[in-house]
Amino acid sequence: MTDTTMQSPANSGAPLRLRGMTQAELEQMTADAGFPAFRGRQLFHWLHRKMARTLDEMKNLPVAFREWLATNAVMGGVKDVVTVKTSQDGSYKFLFELEDGRKVESVLMPDAKRTYWTQCLSSQVGCAVDCKFCVTGFNGFFRQMKVDEIVDQVLFARRHLLTEQPGANFRNLVYMGMGEPLLNPDAVIKSIRLFSDREGVDLSPRRITVSTSGIVPGMVQLAEAETGACLALSLNAPNQAERERIMPITKKYPLADVLDVCRRYRYGKHKRVTFEYVLLAGINDTTDHARQVASLVKGIPCKINVIPFNPNPTLPFGRPETDDVQAFVDVLGAQNYTVSVRWSKALDVDGACGQLAGQHRQRRGIRGVEAPAATPEPTPAQFAHALGDLDFFAPVAAESADEDDGEDIR
Repeated sequence: MTDTTMQSPANSGAPLRLRGMTQAELEQMTADAGFPAFRGRQLFHWLHRKMARTLDEMKNLPVAFREWLATNAVMGGVKDVVTVKTSQDGSYKFLFELEDGRKVESVLMPDAKRTYWTQCLSSQVGCAVDCKFCVTGFNGFFRQMKVDEIVDQVLFARRHLLTEQPGANFRNLVYMGMGEPLLNPDAVIKSIRLFSDREGVDLSPRRITVSTSGIVPGMVQLAEAETGACLALSLNAPNQAERERIMPITKKYPLADVLDVCRRYRYGKHKRVTFEYVLLAGINDTTDHARQVASLVKGIPCKINVIPFNPNPTLPFGRPETDDVQAFVDVLGAQNYTVSVRWSKALDVDGACGQLAGQHRQRRGIRGVEAPAATPEPTPAQFAHALGDLDFFAPVAAESADEDDGEDIR
């Protein structure tokens, strides 16, 4: 058939969402519609390599094909950018509006010398995990993000960066924004494959890190998907009892089970886990806590990121003194662990770790629920049905991708 032949899409229901489709899917869609399959490859290039915002920009696609796309598909992704704030450290914080009016945030951060950039991505609108030290969880959960919405955070931010700073090195992605990525594993895994496609954004999988509070099924799914992405576990306490108090999800997925997955599976090129540990003054920041952490993760190839808490007036926690942070780090260093302190960026625009959605308030969502349902506005009963655990739930961010090549195994 020629480029001028048009047919209806195979699935005549909801419009196809182009930014969430792989190159193979776009080629198949194109062929099914009666156009040469290579037009699908060109379309993929426009979406992911050239970061086009509209079909009109795609000048080498025939008018007939663009008209067919306009009728049968949508670009997908974010509807609009509400604000772009620039931090004193050079970071950009984006507030995106989605097609249903919900809003998510993402932060693009330079390294200290501004030689490369890392983007912190959101994977859900809000978060149901309800970590007690995180503002995002304080607001509750609203819905899952679609693949195209996750992907478009990067496409929009990357285009903005290259417009502002031509030649900038966009290098790392971290799924450490709003939401628990491994409660939305299918969308997250597909987005990783799209980001690492050499025909598109072309990021090395070892420069992509997924952070989790410890969702055991999602951790296993990510490992078995073999995307090449790295894993970061938000640890934050050295034992079950203390972790339950600040991370209630630990009641559902015990710390021992979470660490067992870390021991049995390997993630990324370096085959090791990054443990993130948010230091809360007077809660989990003593040298005894550090010694317990060293014992807890013994035998797991890892590095440890220590993150002094980012204060927020809505939360009852404080940041430890610098001397206490150093003492904690020294204990781990003495045990020959690779340890770094992540002094968060974008604090002045509320874009630091745990601060996303801190100023932008949406109507209160569901809190204390581990697994979101598939509907855009799930009810507590729908959440509980997805979990099969109504009684339990009734009460209702940049260095990880830059690890060295060594392994730390004790």
